[in-house]
Amino acid sequence: MAGSYEDRDGYIWMDGTLVDWRDAKVHILTHAMHYASSVFEGERCYNGKIFKSVAHSERLLASGKALDMPIPYSVEEIEKAKYDMLKANGWTDAYVRVVAWRGAGEDMGVSALRNPVRMAVAGWEWGAYYGDAKMKGAKLDIAKWKRPSPETIPTAAKAAGLYMICTMSKHAAEAKGCSDALFMDYRGYVAEATGANIFFVKDGEVHTPIPDAILNGITRQTVIAMLKDKGVTVHERRILPEELEGFEQCFLTGTAAEVTPVGQIGDYMFEVGALTREISEDYEKLVRS
Repeated sequence: MAGSYEDRDGYIWMDGTLVDWRDAKVHILTHAMHYASSVFEGERCYNGKIFKSVAHSERLLASGKALDMPIPYSVEEIEKAKYDMLKANGWTDAYVRVVAWRGAGEDMGVSALRNPVRMAVAGWEWGAYYGDAKMKGAKLDIAKWKRPSPETIPTAAKAAGLYMICTMSKHAAEAKGCSDALFMDYRGYVAEATGANIFFVKDGEVHTPIPDAILNGITRQTVIAMLKDKGVTVHERRILPEELEGFEQCFLTGTAAEVTPVGQIGDYMFEVGALTREISEDYEKLVRS
């Protein structure tokens, strides 16, 4: 399946019903389009099973609550919607996108308490997020924007508005021949890529930023547990940008990225080393187990 995302065969779950792909539309005065009142999840289905599906559904509800936007579905109802969508499209391996937003209603200003909270579940078949980076390592730019303070926006929520600077930074990175960008946080510490958490390896130990101003990714948490099970020491800490020079290996984690090695960030080079390859292969086995 290829071409425009609005012109495809298939089905999308919307507000409790499976609708034809091309009919999955919203009104131009949808609140989310004007004021970013939207939260979402990205998930991957492998061999008919969505990896960490319940954790994603729980986080969606938590994100909605953080945005004062209670989602009118239970975890069980969200789970059923996801699998109903996959079954309707005949997919056993796919990317799954669940999105909840404030729709059009009686309010059309900043306040929107009288507008309904809506939800949709779509999917598509999606290969490696960074192309051939699994072999040679992704190349990252350093973003000019910083991840905001949790005092300015609910950084623990997977909210659409938090991705605005991600789109801008990824466009700038791609214009330089890079596949992604690395953000610093509002304090100047290493934060994350535009859609993935970041890890570094030095002397057989792993270092990763504390998720106090970034999303604590589900893949991130999974990989930390895998590393600890292997007996690898994991330091969750604040990392200064000048430390990049001393790290030997680097990799990204995320539902879309899975575990992707990084070969370069700005002027800093990293080897696609044994530990990075091992954790990438172990993750691929885990999600298909």
